[in-house]
Amino acid sequence: MNDLMKTLETPKNPNVPDIRSGDNVTVFVRIKEGENERVQQFKGTIIRTHGIGNSESFTVRRIASNGIGVERSFLTRSPIVEKVTVHSSGFTRRARLYFLRDRSGKKAKLRQKFS
Repeated sequence: MNDLMKTLETPKNPNVPDIRSGDNVTVFVRIKEGENERVQQFKGTIIRTHGIGNSESFTVRRIASNGIGVERSFLTRSPIVEKVTVHSSGFTRRARLYFLRDRSGKKAKLRQKFS
């Protein structure tokens, strides 16, 4: 049964590196508008990673205009995710950073982790 599951599993997207909660990333997403297809950037902080295998996903949070928080979830193995670039890693002690939802301004920033 385990071999059958491995054959059904989609291959890992080579443009998605190993990411963790607290990473500051830019996700390049393909968006289809009618017949046109373009790439849209979504910059923010990863507040959660979830799942394993085909169902592996991550959630990115950013602050839009007027201080409104926007969260978007992406499947790691999805073909609409063109690439993910990691800008910096934040020092975190938790896997789920939901406490960032209640914070604004400089309090919403994470300490940078230097490798």
